[in-house]
Amino acid sequence: METAGRAQAARDRVPRVDPYGFERPEDFDYAAYEEFFSAYLVILTRRAIKWSKLLKGGGGVQKSVTVKRYIRKGVPLEHRARVWMGVSGAQAQMDRNPGYYRRLLRGERDGSLEEAIRTDVNRTFPDNVSFRKGAEPCLQGTLYNVLLAYGHHDRGVGYCQGMNFIAGYLILITKNEEEAFWLLDALVGRILPDYYSPSMLGLRTDQEVLAELVRTKLPAVAALMDGHGVLWTLVVSRWFICLFVDVLPVETVLRVWDCLFSEGSKIIFRVALTLIKQHQAFILEATSVPDICERFKEITRGGFVTECHTFMQKIFSEPGSLSMASISRLRERCRAKLLAQG
Repeated sequence: METAGRAQAARDRVPRVDPYGFERPEDFDYAAYEEFFSAYLVILTRRAIKWSKLLKGGGGVQKSVTVKRYIRKGVPLEHRARVWMGVSGAQAQMDRNPGYYRRLLRGERDGSLEEAIRTDVNRTFPDNVSFRKGAEPCLQGTLYNVLLAYGHHDRGVGYCQGMNFIAGYLILITKNEEEAFWLLDALVGRILPDYYSPSMLGLRTDQEVLAELVRTKLPAVAALMDGHGVLWTLVVSRWFICLFVDVLPVETVLRVWDCLFSEGSKIIFRVALTLIKQHQAFILEATSVPDICERFKEITRGGFVTECHTFMQKIFSEPGSLSMASISRLRERCRAKLLAQG
């Protein structure tokens, strides 16, 4: 009875809609979240003071050892857009190309591109109050513009499902159409090359790279997958395509993205390996293909992923050494294998 009372009290105190506009799900654990967030708030406050000192003067954010260390410990929401724009190179690109974004929106119309985007915009974040048709302002129009501009900017990619969720998050954080566009360009064009091209070769390659890393670092899980003939794309494709959006809790995704913009795509492997390693015993209990798939969904829920500060510390310790050079070598090998398969 006392537990139920505590849960109800937490439910009364924690808002039904989170700071980003997402409605909390029916089964949301308000009591556990409140307990986590009261401790996390102390960390956030301490980080905010340090970041304010670092960023005073209003200039751009440049990569440095200090900035990298600060980013790993978390970027306060009020500084996130500025930090992402600086460390990803998006700010430099925007400054070099004044007026370019608006020119893209006025560009030649492509009916099939517009139709594909319009269809997905209507299905993006139905649980977010800002993306609903009646919202004021409604972010659907902003999302449509960012995706359309990107389709005109990179005709080799155009538009691919999954980009709507990424652009949606960028809009929620930047609250600025043009900045969201340039951050999308940083992700799709530089940080995640070939993830969203028609062949999706980069995406397929990185799923194979993860399989190789698991084979080396967590051989029992690799043996389970191989034994049941489960392709990695079946269980992790959404992790890669949506960069953990709608997979992990919002605050955790944003902490992952802080590091993704700063350190590049190897962060995705760190997150994936940490999730698998932390839940290795649970995964190994699976006895069938559907059971394996369900367990890979389960490991992205619960306290471990909600407590984003501890989770982020784990991603830099649990997987062990993971240099960009070793990732590059694995990529070359896996890409060659995929191309040979045709």
